[in-house]
Amino acid sequence: MKTLLYPLMLCAALGLAACKKDQSTTATTPAAPQELNAAQQAATPAPQISGKVLETMNTAGYTYVLVETATDKVWVAAPEFAVKVGDPVIVGEVMAMPNYHSKTLNRDFELVYFASGVAVAGADMPLDEAHAGMAAMAENHGKPQPVRVEMDFTGLTPPEGGLRVGDIYAQQDQLAGTEVVLRAKVVKFSPNIMKTNWLHLQDGSGEEGSNDLTVTSATEAKPGDTVLVRGLLEQNQDFGYGYKYDLIIQNASVTVE
Repeated sequence: MKTLLYPLMLCAALGLAACKKDQSTTATTPAAPQELNAAQQAATPAPQISGKVLETMNTAGYTYVLVETATDKVWVAAPEFAVKVGDPVIVGEVMAMPNYHSKTLNRDFELVYFASGVAVAGADMPLDEAHAGMAAMAENHGKPQPVRVEMDFTGLTPPEGGLRVGDIYAQQDQLAGTEVVLRAKVVKFSPNIMKTNWLHLQDGSGEEGSNDLTVTSATEAKPGDTVLVRGLLEQNQDFGYGYKYDLIIQNASVTVE
C-alpha cells in the first residue's frame, strides 16, 4: 500500500506489495517529469511490462528500473517506490517516451516507459505468483466490487467508540486520515498478496457499494470470522495496474473474536 506493493499484487496481486495513495476508478498514466518535450508527451501507450529488475536509481521523485522481460530489457520510470535489484515487478499502465534525455540524471535513453505505478513482488516471490495475486485483487477491471454474500449479521454490534461499515462510508471525508474501529465479519480472505493479507469486511450496514470495506493486515482470518479492527482509514489508494480502492484500511490491527 505507503506501498504495497500491496501493499500489492503483486497486488493484484499480490500481494501485491503494493503498493499507496491516489484514487479514482480508472487507470491513469502519471505526468512525466516536466523536462519531457511536446513530441515525447504525445508518444503512444505501450503494453504491460513485467520481469526482473537489473538496475535501479532514484532522481527527482522518480524511480528508474531496468527490467528484464521475457523478450527484452526495458527502462521504466514511475513515482518513487522501494525496489532492489533482483525483485520481480509488474508495471502499470505505461506511456512510451523515445529518445528521452533526463536532465537530473544527465543521461540519454533510447526509450523509457513512464508508468502509473510498479508493483514489487520481492525476490522471494515468483513472478507468476505476483501475476496471480494481481488478478485476485483486481476485480471488475480495476474497480474492486463489494463481495456479495449470504451471512447472518444479527447481534453484531460496534465496539465502544466504534463505527459500522455503512457509517464509515457515509463519513469517509471526515474520517479519512484518522483511526477508526469497527467490528465486522470476514466475507472474503486472500492471504499473502503483496506480502500482506487482504480481508473484505461487512456488518450488514450500508448499501451495495458502501457495505464492504477492504482491510490489509498481517493477521489471518477466514470467511465467517468476527473480527475487531483498528486502523487508519485511507481514501483513493492506487496500487498500480489500474487497481484502485476508494476506501481502505492498510496494516490494520485485527483481532479474531
